[in-house]
Amino acid sequence: MPNNLISFSFGTKRNSLMPLFVLLFFSVSLTAQTAMSGTEAKALRTLVKTQANATRTISSSFTQYKHLDFLTNDIESKGKMAFKAPDLVKWEYTEPFAYSVLFKDQKLYIDDAGQKSDMDLSSSKVFKQLNTLITASIRGDMFDENAFDISYFKQEKGSLVHFFPKDEQFADFIKAFHITFNMQGEVDKVKMIEPSDDYTLIVFSDRKQNQSLPDAVFAQ
Repeated sequence: MPNNLISFSFGTKRNSLMPLFVLLFFSVSLTAQTAMSGTEAKALRTLVKTQANATRTISSSFTQYKHLDFLTNDIESKGKMAFKAPDLVKWEYTEPFAYSVLFKDQKLYIDDAGQKSDMDLSSSKVFKQLNTLITASIRGDMFDENAFDISYFKQEKGSLVHFFPKDEQFADFIKAFHITFNMQGEVDKVKMIEPSDDYTLIVFSDRKQNQSLPDAVFAQ
């Protein structure tokens, strides 16, 4: 599948189509990290899965950084994210432009300053994987050893996990995910690395969990 068939602009308003998962995520860490033992990794998986299973809704602010090798500075944007189990996800960019992306019923709905469009995600294996991983990564529960080679690291105030896709077709678009968890097993940051080593980083803030989110939030 040509690259331009599975991408669309998130980092810049007119920068068409980076992989869908370019939405997701920031995990550059300046703190020291050491590999976890098997026992520590198992404890982290249990903590994250327990947290994920108890999560019905999430609302959060975010800052996104898009790193492109040919640019001196990363592209920065800000907005709000809303998640409602099992698979409703909305990203609403507020700075430096108004732009929203909604994943709903295996479709992608885009609102570019009032210009609306949609895309069917159900017809492509890669799209289906991306749609599933968007939800899984927000909740943190991506611990599928059939789908990923996984490495675990301890940090001063949490944990860092590297996920490397095993599926060759999928790996053509995404080289790795790095997800940072806080001490409660919640996702703080995610980094998506492309095969070119360009990456998208999103850091979450002001997280609110299991508060009421009306269906109107996810209206297309």
